[in-house]
Amino acid sequence: MPIHSRLGRAVEPFGRVLFFGRAHECPLCGASIRRFLPNRSRADARCPSCGSLERHRLSWLYLRTCGSLGRVLHVAPERQIRRRLRAKARTYVTVDLGRKADVRASITSLPFPPEFFDTIYCSHVLEHVVEDRTAMRELCRVLAPRGLALVLVPITVERTFEDPTVTDPAERERLFGQHDHVRRYGHDYVDRLEEAGFSVSRLDAPDLTDDAKRHGVGTAEAGSIFVCTKWHAHPTAAIYV
Repeated sequence: MPIHSRLGRAVEPFGRVLFFGRAHECPLCGASIRRFLPNRSRADARCPSCGSLERHRLSWLYLRTCGSLGRVLHVAPERQIRRRLRAKARTYVTVDLGRKADVRASITSLPFPPEFFDTIYCSHVLEHVVEDRTAMRELCRVLAPRGLALVLVPITVERTFEDPTVTDPAERERLFGQHDHVRRYGHDYVDRLEEAGFSVSRLDAPDLTDDAKRHGVGTAEAGSIFVCTKWHAHPTAAIYV
């Protein structure tokens, strides 16, 4: 674990008190803080109270407006948002290939029946998956007809760039920004999701909050959330179980 992550986690039990202030509010844990902490090369990224990053807070600004999320599938579960998702779920299932989870399986071959989950949360996973189109089809397969899937990836180029022949970690880091990434996604990411069977709405910070800076989602690193459904309607109309 990088040193900034270790230090951040050490602070969290006391972060709400140590960093108390009125300048910012974390939408995930509700802490009122004077600033967010740096993460990697990003300033104002990590909540000192719960450890949430920009993408977690942006996702929660959307998810907190929903009612019960019904049966939830959390792919490669991040601790920062896991507790919140579980609290809004009727049934909560985590899946991952290489870490502790309820079910150990590949996202390209999910061991669940069709249309089983009402909500799927999959954040910053597909850029690690060689067969990402297969994974997208699997997510669509297990999503209920009126369910929703939040499938987030970092958008870092205009058009998606990948080269499956690149396997050297150092070269992957040079080309794709991280040693375990296999591509850089561009704005045509939505096309891939739609080819897998989804209807997609892309939402950015201004769509979800009137005070993006206060919530720590006012930078480009917050990215976008991609709300995927199997039916053609605005995602705010999707009210679940």
